[in-house]
Amino acid sequence: MFENLSEKLQRAFKTLRGEATLNEENMQEALRAIRLALLEADVNFKVVKQLIDHIQEKAVGQQVATALSPAEQVIKILRDELIEILGRDTAKVKFASQPPTVVLMAGLQGSGKTTTSGKLANWLKQGGHRPLLVSVDVYRPAAREQLKVVAQAIKANIYEGEVGEANTATVERLAKEARREAINTGSDVLIVDTAGRLHIDDQLMDEMQSLKRLLNPQEILFVADAMTGQDAVNSADEFHKKLSLTGVVLTKMDGDARGGAALSIRQVTGQPIKFIGVGEKYDALEPFHPDRIVSRILGMGDILSLIEKAEQNVDKKKAQEMASRALTGDGFSLEDFRDQLRQLKKMGSIQNLMGMLPSVGPFAGIQKHADKVDEKQLSRVEAIINSMTQHERLHHEVMNGSRRKRIARGSGTSVQEVNNLLRQYAQMRKMFKQIGKPSFARRMAGMRMPGM
Repeated sequence: MFENLSEKLQRAFKTLRGEATLNEENMQEALRAIRLALLEADVNFKVVKQLIDHIQEKAVGQQVATALSPAEQVIKILRDELIEILGRDTAKVKFASQPPTVVLMAGLQGSGKTTTSGKLANWLKQGGHRPLLVSVDVYRPAAREQLKVVAQAIKANIYEGEVGEANTATVERLAKEARREAINTGSDVLIVDTAGRLHIDDQLMDEMQSLKRLLNPQEILFVADAMTGQDAVNSADEFHKKLSLTGVVLTKMDGDARGGAALSIRQVTGQPIKFIGVGEKYDALEPFHPDRIVSRILGMGDILSLIEKAEQNVDKKKAQEMASRALTGDGFSLEDFRDQLRQLKKMGSIQNLMGMLPSVGPFAGIQKHADKVDEKQLSRVEAIINSMTQHERLHHEVMNGSRRKRIARGSGTSVQEVNNLLRQYAQMRKMFKQIGKPSFARRMAGMRMPGM
């Protein structure tokens, strides 16, 4: 997410390193580089102009604060301006005082609207809500079937209804019946997946306006494909003029999206980004936190989101027991190794997790290799460990040549892969033993951070 933009901005900041003050001369080169980086990321040119003007106004002629270098000063100003553009606060979902809350999903065909409807239902379920899904796309039978499959996968309720003639009257009837069903079944949120088109037309807008009048939704969310850049922004603007959107959901943010849609859409429409889609799985929907996103754009990472993912998915009791065994010398077994892999996989894509680390300092090397991560390798490692007997998992020292051949055959891997796994495991075990030694703890306690 934002890797290219982040890399270009880092290069822009380098031009200011070593300067004592910010002045017209040394700022111009940095501003040119920032402007070019934003335009290449497909940010709306009006937004870029406004941003550059504000940075120049605030930065030029300022004496650098004693704690900040000129580059850090510009980063701070840019960070504040980007947060202002994206919205200072995390936008919340509006809920009706009298259930059900109605969420109308709008967007063009192919933007990921149906999948996002399911992801939103799954997110609401995790928050203790009881969502009901309904598809009113009567023109494309595959869309209704897709939503049914999604609902089954996340174990959410869905209202199917009977579809007769494909017209606006049928759409309105289905919407009315779904709201009645939500009331009767005690569902507190009704998510309405609407029809999309390959382009914006009058029939689509008339139907959406009809649904808006009929359902009086608390939320009208526009689902946009982040990879389409300014096209997504222009479509959102058209929908907002006709429907008065309450928010935006950007999908495919885990792809090679250049960031232009995210940085432009709120400024152009005036409506906040409420969620971003960061993967294909149904739990890959995150609330949009402007400050955290800006930190990622500037290469500072998003440690808060990483911590939240860990808190939601990691079994704390198991982790503490494993740590205790590993650090007190009782041993870190291959069974423990497998459990840690399973907990890591629960947190989602490894590539996304690595993307939350800062791209500067000690984590820079990790970030550069994020796109080379083979997600399937974790499954292969788990298959190798599963092919071992429990005795072998608890006593790795019994692994001889014949056992390794058997494990390779059982896991569908090679003996070399089994050997690599055992070598990596031995290194981890050795590292844990070193950390657990009292001498290591004493050395760490005696260390002081610079400036302390």
